[in-house]
Amino acid sequence: MRKVLSFSLFLIFGLVASQLLPGVFGADYPKFKAITDTLLYVCLGFIMINVGREFEIDKSRWKSYAGDYFIAMATAAMPWIVIAVYYVLVLLPPDLWGSAEAWKENLLLSRFAAPTSAGILFTMLAALGLRSSWMYRKIQVLAIFDDLDTILLMIPLQILMIGLRWQMFVVVLIVVVLLVLGWQKLGRYDLPQHWKAILGYSALVFAVTQTVYYLSKNLWGDQGSIHIEVLLPAFVLGMLLKKRHIDTPAERRAASGVSFLFMFLVGLSMPLFVGTAFAESHAGAHSVTGSQPMMSWGMVALHVVVVSLLSNLGKLVPMCFYRDRKLSERLALSIGMFTRGEVGAGVIFIALGYNLGGPALVISVLTLALNLILTGGFVVWVKHLALKSCSPAEAA
Repeated sequence: MRKVLSFSLFLIFGLVASQLLPGVFGADYPKFKAITDTLLYVCLGFIMINVGREFEIDKSRWKSYAGDYFIAMATAAMPWIVIAVYYVLVLLPPDLWGSAEAWKENLLLSRFAAPTSAGILFTMLAALGLRSSWMYRKIQVLAIFDDLDTILLMIPLQILMIGLRWQMFVVVLIVVVLLVLGWQKLGRYDLPQHWKAILGYSALVFAVTQTVYYLSKNLWGDQGSIHIEVLLPAFVLGMLLKKRHIDTPAERRAASGVSFLFMFLVGLSMPLFVGTAFAESHAGAHSVTGSQPMMSWGMVALHVVVVSLLSNLGKLVPMCFYRDRKLSERLALSIGMFTRGEVGAGVIFIALGYNLGGPALVISVLTLALNLILTGGFVVWVKHLALKSCSPAEAA
């Protein structure tokens, strides 16, 4: 529980620092930000490699996973679409409701509502002896598919943001090759998997993606650059590794430290919004969301509560399926999808790369923080329903 709360605290600490450090560093702040952004991408790669390592399925039964994938996709899509509509119709003036730019920006910004990080939930259920239960296995599959779906849907969102240029077809081709490679070579390579090795793999993935970006930028200019986010390459690399269970205090401390640093850096990457207008802080950015004026903190708090409620209601999709199971089991499964983690924060950081800001960005970050704080309560709720629903044989 303390770890989940720490995620939120580090995110808030970073958010506060993002408003103070530009004044402290002055003209040197862009250099400082370049360093922190590099660290952030390496941390994100580390996290996604570990997510990929959790991707364990029986390939001989791939058809049985098709239904789970579509349920996970619906569970990811529902809060995403609902919050995108909320952002456009509630946060933007009526004259922008028909704006294609407004819709595509908010479709990207609202994507943070989808990702589920259920690592702490897996740990809790396993500690209760429920590792062999239907609920544990199903939550694990849905949570991983939820994150995978979020990564894949970033591709069409990138096309919407950048436009249908030939470079995007190259990106799509790379995505297809990575997915085929990940599926065919799943768990094939028995490489070192201690935290230092995974951090090194992450740095290598980031270096490769940045090299592709800078080479293409030098050849065809900024508009013709090929930008591959680290999310999918790092995830697929994790899939390729033959999973080793290295559960030592040092490994846990290192993994937690990287996650805490990542959450702090996500908060630190926020643009200025205290003491300045968003239109000023995004001068030259030309984004619809970034040009919106800041609202009062009371209104921000209200929107944070509403968006949190909408995102979690959207996660109740699994209750409509698996009708052969008890209602309490399906409810526990859905509440397990309420949990939030680092992947959602990564989506917010990517949105910043497209100059998306405004009140919607602040609301998104604070909503993520609130849900991280509430994750402890979600886990306790799931534990209660799990113990109530599972038979003694399953809990054995």
